[in-house]
Amino acid sequence: MPLITIITINLNNLSGLKNTVQSVLDQFFKNYEYIVIDGGSKDGSVDYLKEKNEDIDYWISENDKGIYDAMNKGIKIAKGKYLYFLNSGDWLCNSNVFSEVQKQLIDSDFVYGDLIKSFPNGDLKLDKGVAGKQIKFQTFITGTINHGACFINQRMFQKYGLYDDTLKIVSDWKFFLIALGLNNAHVKYIDMPVAYFDMTGISNDLILRGKEREKVIEEVVPKPIYRTYIEFIEKQKKFTSYRYRKFEITDNKRFSRKLHSIIFRLFS
Repeated sequence: MPLITIITINLNNLSGLKNTVQSVLDQFFKNYEYIVIDGGSKDGSVDYLKEKNEDIDYWISENDKGIYDAMNKGIKIAKGKYLYFLNSGDWLCNSNVFSEVQKQLIDSDFVYGDLIKSFPNGDLKLDKGVAGKQIKFQTFITGTINHGACFINQRMFQKYGLYDDTLKIVSDWKFFLIALGLNNAHVKYIDMPVAYFDMTGISNDLILRGKEREKVIEEVVPKPIYRTYIEFIEKQKKFTSYRYRKFEITDNKRFSRKLHSIIFRLFS
């Protein structure tokens, strides 16, 4: 059984797919399975996958219902103990990534590192996410774990189910929220960049992301905690409006300290 299954999803992104696949094939650590799920591309991606047939353990090209439906297809056939999602257009930082990560894949449920965000203008920015801080419900109010830098034990999908394919961009966040924010899954942080993340994709639609997150929280979070979350959001909105008024800076600092004190007591 392979230690790691890499799952790449692609739709009409031939140049990105080539970059992604090559970064996987360049890895020195070879105890992995590689799966590519293509959504019925018409841009030459399928011809490229045929060329790489000997290097890819499984690939398919067919219509799907979206990103998470494609990911679920990969999960269902994956044989690795840990699953890693490296989407078309993203690429591993160097050829030693799997060699370093596999040393940490012992009995953890989630093992994650850092991402390097790649912007359309060529800029690069290191994103350390929560960077080893204690994971709790509050983590997923203000942020998340970087999905593109996270290795997930296969048993987590058996325990908590597959990705919710009715969501367009936050189903991985929902999965983390349930497994880590509301339950006691074990998570480990490794202080190293894992992959470059293409910042031109749908996952960077902030308005849609906000709407979907609110919907998920209302559905899966126990009502007492949900009410506390709503109170937190309202306090945040008030604080934001205060910041743009002409109050003395000491008043802003006092309000900020009070807000953080409330949140610490609620979610610690």
